[in-house]
Amino acid sequence: MIRAALAGGLSLCLAASAYAGGPVCTADGFAMADDAAIQALEVQQARTWNAHDIPAYAALFTEDADVVNVLGWRWRGRAELEQKLSLAHHTVFRTSVLTLETVDIRPLAPDLAVVLVTWRMADARPPDGVSAHTPQAGVQTQVLRRLPGGWRITAFQNTNRVPERPFGAPPS
Repeated sequence: MIRAALAGGLSLCLAASAYAGGPVCTADGFAMADDAAIQALEVQQARTWNAHDIPAYAALFTEDADVVNVLGWRWRGRAELEQKLSLAHHTVFRTSVLTLETVDIRPLAPDLAVVLVTWRMADARPPDGVSAHTPQAGVQTQVLRRLPGGWRITAFQNTNRVPERPFGAPPS
């Protein structure tokens, strides 16, 4: 079903590109306008975080969003996300600065995409008081849905990251 939707979207995009005299879609049939809108949403994520404007940050999520933070704490729905982050931005994230490094978009259907975002953070404190858990760099895995009001995050998993190291040789 998803393949068929993308194939139909690709045909439509190819026709629209021919009519427009230039590309209006990415190679996989995803509209360039959608790609740009998702990139803009991610820019807004950093802007609203850094302004500590948690109502605006939470508005980037669907009402029923599922969120898992860097410590594995699960929050259900935009209201819980807003409530928990409002408290956190008065304490551990009060002076934090979020910088997005990369935004990789993988379309799944014309109105659905998986987005991987790498990020760095400065001036945060560890949410659980354990200094090793201080958010400094990470990867967000997001599922975005296009709604009548634009793209919104409906599922969000945030993971602290450390540099990858070799696993070593298997035991003999």
